[in-house]
Formats: sequence, structure tokens, C-alpha cells
Amino acid sequence: MDTVSLTELAAQHLEIARAAESKRSAITVYGGRERHLRQTLLAIIAGHGLDEHRSPGEATLQVITGRIVLRSATRSWELEPGSYVEIPDEVHAVDVIEDAAFLLSVVKRESHTR
Repeated sequence: MDTVSLTELAAQHLEIARAAESKRSAITVYGGRERHLRQTLLAIIAGHGLDEHRSPGEATLQVITGRIVLRSATRSWELEPGSYVEIPDEVHAVDVIEDAAFLLSVVKRESHTR
């Protein structure tokens, strides 16, 4: 098993995001179709984010760099480097305040029934 520097990966993907039309970049750090757990590093430039959506399963978010706001209909969390939060099982969105990279960990719902 290889060691991954999330800090270095975040810096690389923030550079990619700055050049991208969408102003974001993502890479799967662990998992995929053959795994229940998927961990994805997302890098998004300030002023952009993730539109309202529902999580495909249990999920957590850990900020590596930058500042973001995770918001749902009932609550919002302002998160900075080192912050870790369980994503609510309801429609939510992410607003990026300062160029940010974060690790999204999701256990897919269908894995609970196996």
C-alpha cells in the first residue's frame, strides 16, 4: 500500500482547478466500483462549489486547505483546514469561500444491504 500526501495532492489539484473551465478538479484517492468506501479529493476555486444534491450514502468531509461552507436546509457549517464533519442525510451544497481542497468519504447505500 502506497502512502499519499493529501497536502501535495491538494496543491496539485488546486492548480488543475484554477486552469479548468469548471474551476474544480477531483481524483479518487481510494475505492471505486469494486469497493464500498470511496474517498475523493475535490479541489474547488473560491466563488464556486457543489450545487444542492443528496449523498449516495453515509459521508464525511475533511478540509485539507481553504475555507468552505457546507449547508443544508436546516443548518450550515463554516469549515477550515483540519475541520471534519459528517454530511447530513439530506439535500446539501458546498460553497467555497477560499480556494479549497477537501476529502470526501462515502460508503455507498447499497453496501449496507449486503
